[in-house]
Amino acid sequence: MARNPLHLPRGSAARDGFDLVVTPESAGWGFSGLRTLTLPAGGRCTFATGQDEVLVLPLSGSARVEVDGRVLDLAGRTSVFDGVTDFAYVGRDSELTVSSAAGGVFSFPGARASRRLPFRYGPASGVPVELRGAGRCSRQVNNFATPAAFETDKLIACEVLTPAANWSSYPPHRHDRTSEVESELEEVYYFEFRSLAPAGTPGAADGLGYQRVQGEPERPLDVLEEVRSGDVVLVPHGWHGPSIAAPSHDMYYLNVMAGPEDERAWRICDDPAHGWVRGTWADQPVDPRLPLYTAPTGA
Repeated sequence: MARNPLHLPRGSAARDGFDLVVTPESAGWGFSGLRTLTLPAGGRCTFATGQDEVLVLPLSGSARVEVDGRVLDLAGRTSVFDGVTDFAYVGRDSELTVSSAAGGVFSFPGARASRRLPFRYGPASGVPVELRGAGRCSRQVNNFATPAAFETDKLIACEVLTPAANWSSYPPHRHDRTSEVESELEEVYYFEFRSLAPAGTPGAADGLGYQRVQGEPERPLDVLEEVRSGDVVLVPHGWHGPSIAAPSHDMYYLNVMAGPEDERAWRICDDPAHGWVRGTWADQPVDPRLPLYTAPTGA
C-alpha cells in the first residue's frame, strides 16, 4: 500500500544530520516547518535559519544556544512528559549553533517570516499551562508560543499531552481560510508516547495512537494513520482530529502553525457534525490524571 504523503514515519524525513526536516518546500505549502535533532554528549550543530524564524525547544536534555555572539543556556527537561521547558527564539537570517554537554533531543519549530525579531529567551515559568475539554476529551496544553504568550512574526506553537485512552484535538476543527471565526494556518503534528506498562514488558516502548484529517468536497483529503514516537502528520487544510491515545500509552504532540495572514491569530471552526460535544463538557469533570505535570515557578 502506498504511504500517505501527509504521514511522515520516523526517519522518513531525516536529512543533513537532522532526525526530521519539514520545510515549507518539502511540505508543499508556504509557511510552517519543523526540524528535530539528536545530539550526543558534547555534540553541537550549526545551521542558518534563512527566511525562517525558529525556536529551540528541548524535547529531552539541556542545551546552549549561540547566535551573533550571544549565548543562552536552556535548562531543558528529562522528557516531554516530565515538565514544561524553557526555549530560545532565533530570528530569520541568523546563524544558530546548539550544543549539549550531556546530549539530548531538540526540536526547531519554524515559520517563514517577514520580520527579523531579536534573539531571546523564553522561560519555562512564563509558559501558560491550560487544561482543555473534560472526561475522555481532557488534555493539557502548554501554550509556550501562542499569540498571547510569546511574540513571533508568524509562528504559533504549543504542546498537547493526552492521557492514555483519551481523545484530543476533538471535536475535529479546521483553520484553513480567513474569516471572523477562522485563521488560515498550516499545521504540523509531531508525536511522542510514554508507556504505562510494567518495566520489562516486551514491546511496551513502541507506543501508538491514531490521527484523523479529513477534507471537504471542494478540497478532498483523507488521513487516518497509526502514529508512533517521532512520526509527523501534516495538515495543509481540512478538519483535523481526533488525535487518539491508546489505553497503553500517554500521548504528546507538538503543534507548529503559521500562515499568510497579517494578523497572528489562532481561530478555529468546529466540524458542525461534532461541535455539539463541547456542550456536554460542563457536566463532566476534567480527567483527574491532569495535569500530567505543573509549570515550574522558577525562572
